[in-house]
Amino acid sequence: MPKDEKTVEVHVKVETLAVDEGSPKFHNADDELLAKLGYKAEFKREFSMLETIAFAVSIMGVIASVTSTFSFPLVSGGHVGMVWGWFIPCFFVMAVALSMAELVSSMPTSAGLYYFSAKLAPPKYAALASWITGWANITGQVTLVCSIDFTCAQMITSAITVGSNGAIVPSSGATYGILLAILFCHGLVCSAATNVLARLNIFYVMVNGGTTVAAIVALLVCSGDNKVSTKDAFTAFENNTGWANDGWAFLLAFTAPMWTLTGYDSAAHISEEVAGAQRSAPIAIILGVASTEILGWLLLITASFATTSVSSLLTTNLPLPMGQLFLDVLGKRGMLAVWSLIIVVQFVTGAAQGVDASRVIFAFARDNALPGSRWWKKINQHTQTPVNAVWFVMVSAAICGLLGFSTAALSSLAGASVIGLYVSYATPIFLRITSGRNAFSPGPFTLGRWYMPVGIIAVSWVTFIVVLLLFPAAQTTRAQGMNYTVVIIMGVFIFASMSWVVSARTWFHGPIKNIDTGACDDSKQF
Repeated sequence: MPKDEKTVEVHVKVETLAVDEGSPKFHNADDELLAKLGYKAEFKREFSMLETIAFAVSIMGVIASVTSTFSFPLVSGGHVGMVWGWFIPCFFVMAVALSMAELVSSMPTSAGLYYFSAKLAPPKYAALASWITGWANITGQVTLVCSIDFTCAQMITSAITVGSNGAIVPSSGATYGILLAILFCHGLVCSAATNVLARLNIFYVMVNGGTTVAAIVALLVCSGDNKVSTKDAFTAFENNTGWANDGWAFLLAFTAPMWTLTGYDSAAHISEEVAGAQRSAPIAIILGVASTEILGWLLLITASFATTSVSSLLTTNLPLPMGQLFLDVLGKRGMLAVWSLIIVVQFVTGAAQGVDASRVIFAFARDNALPGSRWWKKINQHTQTPVNAVWFVMVSAAICGLLGFSTAALSSLAGASVIGLYVSYATPIFLRITSGRNAFSPGPFTLGRWYMPVGIIAVSWVTFIVVLLLFPAAQTTRAQGMNYTVVIIMGVFIFASMSWVVSARTWFHGPIKNIDTGACDDSKQF
């Protein structure tokens, strides 16, 4: 590593230890940097580094996310799908997270990804790059809120079925009604003041981590000697997808970790509410992803040992096969006890994602990129949060929730959220390693000379995943079981493309300054 890079790294470490996040001077430095980026400070900076990390961890809700997507590895490989279908993608996702952390450290703004794209693209294409990234991110954000809350509704219906000994099996309509109730509750929570949201995230991460550890211990202890062998837990393969090729079938198991490991861009979107955002945000991204990857893998290894029959889990009457696993291992009372905690985790995960999505809507509207932007960019005078943007997210998620009447609802929503989010992640990373190599000004966290190989790995992986997730679960499919991911993605793509061609290209010029940066040294870069 060059000498100047070593000097920078040492300087960063000293700064991180010496700075008091709560000091007014530090807050002024945050707002001064935001002004250089072109925006005035409109939020209170009440997220500490710890609370920012907690937010990034809670938004991925490992125990609830693994529970929600357990069917994917079961179908696509059985034990191999559980263990290795999670393990392999983790390395590539970390490459994406590292690249994103570097970008956030340089430009900590709620505009996040589409701002990065605008700054790193060639000037001629800056607005278009920002437009594409913004709409892709919004698509992913809204469908992720919907998919999280939809699976939370499925968890509640599972508890009802188990609690009634199978006498009550809620219909798709009942599940949708529960989804609407959850979205309404999340709308209220996400409209709260920043200091309330910041404190809640400490509670979120404690419930998330505690429930995950409790689930792992419960499965290990209560399964007793009724476990599969170590060899079977790690190597037994079953193809229940309907695809003839076993290799392709196994790849579909990647859907589970890819859906779980989303939303970590949240640290960027709340960066205008974070003290010391240049350091706190990238650390939150990296630690959030790493902790979720490790805990998720440990949980799935435990589940693999406790799963004595893959086929019996796949034929359960419960909406989520993980519920059947807990019921088989823990019994009715034990299952309902752990399941109740998992429901709480999924609820708070949805709340955290709702906050993240609302900040994206606010930021995009602040740059007048959405229909009705003047409404969505308003800050509530009492809570100092974008309440209108919150309800925009909840209503949009409710509309997406109509897919719940399809048997392929989860795979469609999961695919749409992963594709939307990861396309928005990969676009600025691609620009960073191409046109933006010389335009990029690193922040305290930098990959140094490793930005190029890490970026290439990240972009290549996202390209592969986007193609993979557009495929249906089986070679032959009908309308009821179709993967509607392509419908959602193409619907947004067509709308955004037509809007761009017809009018947006004449009035949307990328991020808009809302503050006088004449006194700032870096104002010409905006």
